[in-house]
Amino acid sequence: DLQPGRSTFLQQAKLYKELLKEPHVGLALDPEWRLLTAQDRHLKSIGSVTATEINQTSKWLADLVKENNLPQKIFVVHQFRLDMILNRVRLNTSRKELGFVIQMDGHGTLSQKNDTWNTLKSGLNPNIYMGWKNFFNEDKPTPTPKQTMTHTPKPSLITYQ
Repeated sequence: DLQPGRSTFLQQAKLYKELLKEPHVGLALDPEWRLLTAQDRHLKSIGSVTATEINQTSKWLADLVKENNLPQKIFVVHQFRLDMILNRVRLNTSRKELGFVIQMDGHGTLSQKNDTWNTLKSGLNPNIYMGWKNFFNEDKPTPTPKQTMTHTPKPSLITYQ
């Protein structure tokens, strides 16, 4: 799970090249922690990333998978606000080497999380799977597995933090 600050996701991903050659290791990008301007500060600003930067990172990873004859890798991008991925409609999800997941990363009440889910799934490329994250401390209360699985489409990835 990359949280690059003022670096880029691609620069940071390349640091883990040998680990990413392992067949069971996927990659996640956390735009909340990608700061684009000198004025942005962690925990005061919600970061964002351009579709171009995500595409550069996913192309590099897909090429690594292909060159090393690896099985498809999960490629996760966390999101809880639309402005976290700039020009999201331009995401290139055509590389079969990657299973592309947008993970709904919001926390709060179940109603708030459902609203975030519905916002994020709207206009989403059909090649993108949806993921859901439950938080033990920030959700009020933490959704049950049954509540988590009531969504359409059903989450392809569920994580707890």
